Amino acid sequence: MIATIRDVAKKASVSVATVSRFVNDTGRVSNETAFRVRAAINELGFRPNAVARNLSKSHSRTLGVVIPSLNNPVFADAVAGINAEARSCGYTLMFTSTDYNLEDEVRTVSTLLDYRVDGLILTVADSNISLIPDMLKNAGVPYVLIYNQPSTYQHPTITVDNIGAGWEVAQALIGLGHERLGMVAGQFLASDRADARRDGFINGAAEHGLKEPIVIEVDFVSPHLEKTLAPIYAERETAPSALFCSNDLLAISVIGALGRLGLDVPKDVSVIGFDGIAVGTHLHPTLATVIQPSYEMGRAATRQLLDRLAGKDCPMTKILPHTLRIGESAGPATKLSPAFLINSNQKKQWRPSK
Repeated sequence: MIATIRDVAKKASVSVATVSRFVNDTGRVSNETAFRVRAAINELGFRPNAVARNLSKSHSRTLGVVIPSLNNPVFADAVAGINAEARSCGYTLMFTSTDYNLEDEVRTVSTLLDYRVDGLILTVADSNISLIPDMLKNAGVPYVLIYNQPSTYQHPTITVDNIGAGWEVAQALIGLGHERLGMVAGQFLASDRADARRDGFINGAAEHGLKEPIVIEVDFVSPHLEKTLAPIYAERETAPSALFCSNDLLAISVIGALGRLGLDVPKDVSVIGFDGIAVGTHLHPTLATVIQPSYEMGRAATRQLLDRLAGKDCPMTKILPHTLRIGESAGPATKLSPAFLINSNQKKQWRPSK
């Protein structure tokens, strides 16, 4: 629970006005009193700036933005939309990233509160278990989640139908004749979006009576995909003929890793990503992907946050439309190439072709 100015006053055995004078440096406080107030602040973890803002009702005209990664273009697109809408309304941004680290989420939000932002737009690891929403509610700071799955706790959220999109990917691959499906996903504890996409994908396969897709969980920041995929594709007769990746950066890495293992995309393995980042259309093969409207998502989140700051009623959840683009990286299922079939008289130890 976040400490209030009254908690500090009670702990230090002084009045609220005395704590306010000490925090804001607006009046004289004796050395003895200052010592007690400072000790109480340190012990309770009180954030003077955040509460001082709430007491004075002043506004910084600044919005905080917290995203998982600065390396993924999908988040850059969202920040561009946030910035465009914020600037048009006279607001500036302070933004930071967490590198999918749960502890960094708390630290970065605490820092933004200390800088007295008026509200926050953020993507957390999992909106059902994150401590951030309660932290912001206790501080009296409006917020909107972006990309996250709608939560049972009714957090204001702008996103797409991740479960439905995963289901559509399964239908598309099955429609191309694929029966052995797999998924490469970032860590589910760090992304409720990847978790939801997996659920939709598995459900889509189950509806057609297919074996449950193999799920390969990797680190978002530095996936060692070639090493991870090699043993799976050593058994080519049972390895997935199509892979769904939880984001486009992973899909691009998967295509590269498969190529280094001597596999052709899409002849040997089809690959579909998620996000619709622009670079995907410039690759060879062009990337098949689920396109989510990140720029508009950013604008919509900003509009909702500013409406909340103005005291307007807003819908808790807004689902924006997504589009499945079947690029060149997803093709019809084919029989295994003889170059990759393992002679039954040999040990089943796969080596990439030269």
